[in-house]
Amino acid sequence: MRHVRTARSGVLLLARFRERGSAIAEFVMVAGLLIVLGMGVIQMGIVLHVRNTIVACAAEGARAGARADADTGEAAARTRALVTESVGAAYANEVSARRTRTAEGVVIVEVRVVAPVPIVGLLGPSGTMTLVGRAFDERQVTTP
Repeated sequence: MRHVRTARSGVLLLARFRERGSAIAEFVMVAGLLIVLGMGVIQMGIVLHVRNTIVACAAEGARAGARADADTGEAAARTRALVTESVGAAYANEVSARRTRTAEGVVIVEVRVVAPVPIVGLLGPSGTMTLVGRAFDERQVTTP
């Protein structure tokens, strides 16, 4: 054991004795912080994955409903089927489709999905996310 003489008191102290148990305390503090940080990253990754998957399903459903021989009911049904197959039926409860006109006068099919935010553990965001997929309506195309 290494002895260290302190300048003030002149008492010999053991360096190991002064630092005994500090590694355990440091590990607990750092590990707790890393676990919370890791769970946050996992939570954000899951939310982004579900969001991107539902947006892709809504866009695919909008394309299905934008065909010249299709109606908006087909767009909603296709989106509902894709979302149920991709991420689960709980995310496909509120699906709506409509034809709308943009500010430039272009007619589009818009599919809107209101889905819950997936939560990992008790410390995640809660609520819903509203996701939209759009497609150009083929009925407005004129043949030359």
